Formats: sequence, C-alpha cells, structure tokens
Amino acid sequence: MQAKRRVFEQLPLLRERRALAYSAALLLCAVAWWIRWTLDPAFPPGFPYLTFFPAVIISSFLFGRGPGTLSAVVCGLLAWYFFIPPVHSFQVEARTLVALGFYAGVVAVDVALVDAMQRANERSSRLAAEQRQLAERTELLFRELQHRVSNNIQMVGAMLSLQQRQVTDPVARTILTDASTKLQLIGRIQRQLYSTTGEQVPLDVFLKDLMADLFAAEHRPGIVHRIEAVSGIRLSPDAAIPLALIMAEGIANAMEHGFVDRDAGEIVVTLTHDDQIIQLCVIDDGAGLPPDFDLHRSDSLGLKLVRSLAMRMDAQLSVEAAPSSGTILRLSLPESACQA
Repeated sequence: MQAKRRVFEQLPLLRERRALAYSAALLLCAVAWWIRWTLDPAFPPGFPYLTFFPAVIISSFLFGRGPGTLSAVVCGLLAWYFFIPPVHSFQVEARTLVALGFYAGVVAVDVALVDAMQRANERSSRLAAEQRQLAERTELLFRELQHRVSNNIQMVGAMLSLQQRQVTDPVARTILTDASTKLQLIGRIQRQLYSTTGEQVPLDVFLKDLMADLFAAEHRPGIVHRIEAVSGIRLSPDAAIPLALIMAEGIANAMEHGFVDRDAGEIVVTLTHDDQIIQLCVIDDGAGLPPDFDLHRSDSLGLKLVRSLAMRMDAQLSVEAAPSSGTILRLSLPESACQA
C-alpha cells in the first residue's frame, strides 16, 4: 500500500518537463491510431474511437489535464479523418456531428474525472506532509518539555543537596539528603515515563528501565537484580509515578538495611495482574526485618512516604518477612483506581 501511494503521489509525471509530457501524449495518439488502423478490417462499422479512448485516459492519468486535452483533440481528428465516413476527409454530416458530440462528451468527462482525482490526490499528499511535519514538531516539543521538566526537578534536588552540606544538624542533613534523593528520582521517573512519541511506556518496560537505572547508580555489582512483570499494563501518571517511587524505596531499603554488611544478594521485583488487582512486590534475600518492626509505627522518612503514597492510591501496603530469609514489600492496588 505504501508503494502504491508513493506512485500515485508522483502523478502527473514530467511536471517540470511539460514539452516532453505533450510529446508523450502525441506518441500515445499515434500508437492508438496505428492499432486502430491495423485492426480496422476486424472491426465492424461504427467503432471509430475504440482505441482512442484509452489513449486519452492514459495521457490524462500519466501526464495531466493539458496533455490529456491535447490527446483528446488529436485522437478526435484522427478518428474523424480516417474512420468516420466519408473517410479521408473532414466533411461534416449529421451523423458525423452526432459521433463527434458523443466522443467529445465522453473524453471531456474522462479528462475531468482524472484531473479531479489527481487534484484530490495532491491535496491528500499535501495534507499528509503537513500532518507529518506537525507530528514531528509535536514530538520534538514533547521531548523538550519532558527534558525540561525532568531537568528542573533534578536541579531542585541538586540545590537541596548543596544546601544540606551547609547544615550542621544531623537530623536536618538527613531530611535534606532524603528530599534531594527523592526529587532526583522523580526527575528520572518523569523522563522515563513516556516514549519519544509521547505515548506512555508500558509499566513492565518502565519499571525495568527504572530498576536498571537505580542499580547503575548504586554500584553494587554483587547484588543481582531482576524483574518479573506481566506485559501491557498501563497506569495513569497519577498511579505510575507513586508506584515507581514505592518500588524505588523498597529497593533502597533492601540495599541500605538488608545488605548493609553483605556484598552479594538478590532483589526480585514482581508485577502481577489478577482479579482486577495489580500487585507489586520487592523481594530480597537480605538480613530480614528486626523483631519489633511495625510498618505503621516506623519513623523512617522513606516508609512514611511509602505509606502516604499507598494511602493516596487507595492501595494496600505491607512489609513482611520472606518465607526463607529477607523481606517482601507488597503493594496491592485495584485496577479501577489506576488505569490510564
């Protein structure tokens, strides 16, 4: 279909070489006359235009209205002189006028229809080109907007990071450091949430890229990581961004607490979709939870943020011990509350 469309977009041919286009139309008239002359003994009387109509249509189709009109006039004169009695003359009789009138009406309609089709095709091609240019500009503007938003968020995080160096109070330094880290993470999430075409990236691809980005920043090659996610899930940005933040917080807690004295381990992120529930799990095989751990009483800023995000999404959040060793952070949210 694309090849056919490109061929039709090139019609009429020889737009910049009109003399050659008119010459080609005259050649088609000559070919039509030769075929009609050669087959004349096989034709019954009364078919003077049989081979001339195709010549007119082909000339109009290939070379445009002007060559088609010239072909119609020349073919009409050839048919009149050679094949309309009395032959070899331009004598005008009543039946000659009827035949010529019929011919003129048919070729006028043919040329007009072909010309209208080509003009419509030109308009369609022009509109398609304008739409392509508009799509390219829109894509460029969207990428620039995403880039600027992400950069601005990360710049605020960097400014907070600079400010915390001047703060002597350890609690305040910790708060500013966490805030700076979260802002820079949000900037990365914002950059990765959409493709270059402006479409939202499927959640499995988005989380996989984000997870690779997080581990690249940690520089802990001994910690193996993988993600197991069903494909095709798309969430609204209001749900996708908090979910990504919760995943990132789960990974950060595993790295900071679960593998604090270990150089090797494994973190697995799973994303499932079952019974209209989307469930995210961050599973590690680290040191596990302290005996007195209570998610709802924890003073950790990261866990407070995770609880707040889960509550805002109307999701169920739990942090529990893994069956063998390690920790599972589990987020369950209803599909109806987060579809894009």
